[in-house]
Amino acid sequence: MNNAAASKRLRRRYAAERRFKFLGLGAVVFSALVLAYLLVTMTGNALGGFQRSELRFPVDLSAGTVQVDPALLSGPDAIDRLQTAGLPDVVQFAAAQALGPDGGAHLQEGAWREVAHRIVADPSLLRQNFTVSLPASDELASAQRGDSGGTLAATAQRLELKGQLVRVMDWGFLSRGDATGPQAVGIWGALKGSLLTMAVTLALAFPIGVLAAVYLEEYAPRNRWTDLIEVSINNLAAVPSIIFGLLGLAVFLAIFPNYRSAPLIGGMTLALMTMPVIVISGRNAIKAVPPSIRDAALAVGASPVQTVFHHVLPLALPGILTGTIIGMARALGETAPLLMIGMRAFVATPPSGLTAPATVLPVQIFLWSDEIDRGFVERTSAAIIVLLAFLLVMNAAAIYLRNRFEKRW
Repeated sequence: MNNAAASKRLRRRYAAERRFKFLGLGAVVFSALVLAYLLVTMTGNALGGFQRSELRFPVDLSAGTVQVDPALLSGPDAIDRLQTAGLPDVVQFAAAQALGPDGGAHLQEGAWREVAHRIVADPSLLRQNFTVSLPASDELASAQRGDSGGTLAATAQRLELKGQLVRVMDWGFLSRGDATGPQAVGIWGALKGSLLTMAVTLALAFPIGVLAAVYLEEYAPRNRWTDLIEVSINNLAAVPSIIFGLLGLAVFLAIFPNYRSAPLIGGMTLALMTMPVIVISGRNAIKAVPPSIRDAALAVGASPVQTVFHHVLPLALPGILTGTIIGMARALGETAPLLMIGMRAFVATPPSGLTAPATVLPVQIFLWSDEIDRGFVERTSAAIIVLLAFLLVMNAAAIYLRNRFEKRW
């Protein structure tokens, strides 16, 4: 009887283990499918975001219609000289001649500047007949995607059949700043803003967080004040991010009122949010170092400071870097605190420094996603892919450093 009951309990236990393994495998497969669906969907939408509609037509400068001394095109005012010499009118006339009045009217405003840059790079074009591929207007691009009908759709179809309206890879998307139309927008301004903001965040949060973890774990006396500090740090790690935005708005912008929406203020705000995560992970990593390492270092004559910084901290560095990866990844994707300090402004030119107006990738994605034009929807997906790539590169660098400094005892 006892053997039968024991066998029954054993079968139930084995069945429970099989169910647990099945549920675990199902959870992993479900997570992988959701991730794959997200990546495939984002990549599919982003393919259109990395492209733009362009009009192709010849521009004839062989008759000397643009009179500019090629020797003067090496100066900083070369584009202005070409504009004064009538290059915009020549390009517009060439577009109307090749594409017809209805097609030439939908050349994007300022498209002649791309021709000007080609001429500056190769002044011999001033005496040649060459083909250009310039961005079309937002309206014509929308008609090419099938978002509008009527006469404009017929014009887009006619130009497509002639090979004069094409969709091509827009490498300038990675090098331009923000703009009012989807054909002209770029991600470089927001990407550079994110780089500068993350640099400030890392420069402030990492050393302060690590030193705080070392002090609390190795030197701080065990009393009620230390307990209060530890509880406060643990609570700060769970505070909603918008609270840190309010703190940055009330403190940092009150001290630096002229640096609103600057990477310096954004980095300082995100550093406050990231520091508790680094402190907690740093303390856990330091605590994980075996006491024998400390005892051996003290036994051979090392001072307490040498023991910590020459032996304990290098061994704890991989765990500290893991916490830093988590904190920086969270900071990279934050939007709410940066909106509070004004980093949602329209910034057409990339920031020139830490105190220049800027925006960041999550905020740029948020602003583009609110636009109605389908072109902005595609650009939003492309910006998400850039953000994911940025995150992967940052995490890969941190993982490399963690493995580089990892030591075994």
